Amino acid sequence: MRILITGGAGFLGSHLAEHFLGQGHEVIVLDNFITGTIENIKGLLNHPDFTFKKQDVTDYIEVSGRLDAVFHFASPASPVDYAQYPIQTLKAGALGTHKTLGLAKDKKAAYVLASTSEVYGDPLVSPQPESYWGNVNPIGPRGVYDEAKRFAEAMAMAYHRTHRVKVHIARIFNTYGPRMRKNDGRAVPNFITQAIANKPITVYGRGRQTRSLCFVTDLVRGLDKLLHSSIHTPVNIGNPDEHTILELARLIKRLTGSKSRIVFNPLPVDDPKVRRPDIRLAVRQLRWKPAIPLEDGLKRTIEYFRN
Repeated sequence: MRILITGGAGFLGSHLAEHFLGQGHEVIVLDNFITGTIENIKGLLNHPDFTFKKQDVTDYIEVSGRLDAVFHFASPASPVDYAQYPIQTLKAGALGTHKTLGLAKDKKAAYVLASTSEVYGDPLVSPQPESYWGNVNPIGPRGVYDEAKRFAEAMAMAYHRTHRVKVHIARIFNTYGPRMRKNDGRAVPNFITQAIANKPITVYGRGRQTRSLCFVTDLVRGLDKLLHSSIHTPVNIGNPDEHTILELARLIKRLTGSKSRIVFNPLPVDDPKVRRPDIRLAVRQLRWKPAIPLEDGLKRTIEYFRN
């Protein structure tokens, strides 16, 4: 296959690129380095089947030759990032989705959209099934990301219904692993970098809010299965194993052997209280479920951050 990945120098995109190159496919990566980094794809640059182009996904995208699949993964994806780049986040979800769907339509390529569990907002039901419409504040500080992805889903379905583009929508839940940025603001890299440095581990609120963490290789395997499926409506891809933030902080402290103390800061606006995917659709239709236990994945991630 010949596969285009937007945001391919980011955390998830670089793992996707590596995965498909490992399967013998040709990979083209677009990234403008707002949140991605050349370091993430440094080991791929000399691969004969890898091509990199520095480009903003909201500009016109030209790719010569055939394309079999388009993965639209370009977007700031952490609260720190979309607070710093709110307009770029909205444009990646709106204009970037429009441009990449147009490319997939022209090339008759399959299309995989990186949507997010954030489309559920601060959910009133748990676990969250794909049928749940969500509880989103459209004008809150997180709304730029939530609504960008909700719009992207709507546009993907419009292209599927109108132009018969073979779309696949992955609602990605909290994912962690090597190549996360230490300053991206999410719990796992925050806690690990603080613990390694023996600095205070900052927990928001009382740490009772929950997250369900999926190791990146499990996620990539699920995305590969989604690409080759016949499902065009959204599919939750994540780990239903739920932990409180305080439990996660204590676990990382133990695994790093840290002397850090845990401190509590005010809870951010619209921070979700629960986050747990209902993955019955993925289990049934994709024959997929996560396999990496949390401790094992955290040990691999801690090793990356130590190095």
